[in-house]
Amino acid sequence: MSYLFTSESVSEGHPDKVCDKVSDTVLDLFLREEAEARVACETMATTNRIILAGEVRASEEKLKTIFSKIEDAVRAAVAEIGYEQEKFHHAHFEFQNYLHEQSADIAQGVDQSEQKDEGAGDQGLMFGYACRETEELMPAPIHYAHQILKELAAHRKADVNTLLGPDAKSQVTLRYNADGSISGVDKLVLSTQHKPGVSTEDIRALVTPLVADILPQGWMVGAEDFLINPTGKFEIGGPDGDAGLTGRKIIVDTYGGAAPHGGGAFSGKDPTKVDRSAAYAARYLAKNIVAAGLADKCTIQIAYAIGVAAPVSVYVNTHGSQNVDEAKLSALLTSNAVMVLTPRGIRTHLGLNNPIYTPTAAYGHFGRRAGEAGAGTFSWEALDLADKLRAAL
Repeated sequence: MSYLFTSESVSEGHPDKVCDKVSDTVLDLFLREEAEARVACETMATTNRIILAGEVRASEEKLKTIFSKIEDAVRAAVAEIGYEQEKFHHAHFEFQNYLHEQSADIAQGVDQSEQKDEGAGDQGLMFGYACRETEELMPAPIHYAHQILKELAAHRKADVNTLLGPDAKSQVTLRYNADGSISGVDKLVLSTQHKPGVSTEDIRALVTPLVADILPQGWMVGAEDFLINPTGKFEIGGPDGDAGLTGRKIIVDTYGGAAPHGGGAFSGKDPTKVDRSAAYAARYLAKNIVAAGLADKCTIQIAYAIGVAAPVSVYVNTHGSQNVDEAKLSALLTSNAVMVLTPRGIRTHLGLNNPIYTPTAAYGHFGRRAGEAGAGTFSWEALDLADKLRAAL
């Protein structure tokens, strides 16, 4: 039978996304100085205040250099988002840094030695997913929710007299037919911060053509099904309106609820933390399986134990859409014949020890173009494994 499915996205100015960007900015700062640095940076933002906490490790000389640059880098990240509000301004917020040295107990399980390969930075399970609903092989609701907010942000930053503020949320509800095909949009929701005195109808006149250009032809809905700022006013936004924390938008970051999530957040974590790197690897494998024509839909789960290099399990589900024996596909991935799924194997294959993470902090970690934000970015979105998968099967 037919059904409705909804996904949401939040803008780079959403309080939680401000924190994700700050955490990934700090991570990239460490990786520029030392590729093997360890970082687990958590950020909290509220009215005129940003606080950092977490664990880091680098050589003593590099630590001094990095710590001297952190505050300026954080303020620059907030400025790039566009916050110059009275109660949250990039130049004036109070900044507190409580980052400290990584636990030796964790380090000894993660570090590589002559006796064993580098172990996973934590236990956990990670999922990857791909499907044929969009050219990006992503579920359509989350894809279009992201694109709406990316377009609004681009418009806001290009227009010095913009009506819009940095904080925004979108929600896209699609109608699915019984065969899984999509017949169109059922409802759109957009809540966007705006300048004082701006009416909902002013915002509607601005955003309607932008949204219509993003959606496939014939999908745009009328005003009755396009809800804009349902509370009536959204002038107070960002961390002044609601406190933000790193890692609270894990469904926005991944598949919009269309696929499982293992529970771990991404931002602020270096790639020895498998809840980030293995989630990227799982998406990479699932996307290449679908791109290779081996299935129309694919979910992959990879699980690890802290301090152990090899995954404890690899699970593949093609939801009955496979064109090859699913057991053979699962055995191929488990064998490491196409990709080594140890933490170091993933990092090496995808080039994750580089400062590539700040662009991932908003508008999704998946469904992007490999290299879209510079060399090495979104490497897990590349389709360079498809031929190898076909040949192996």
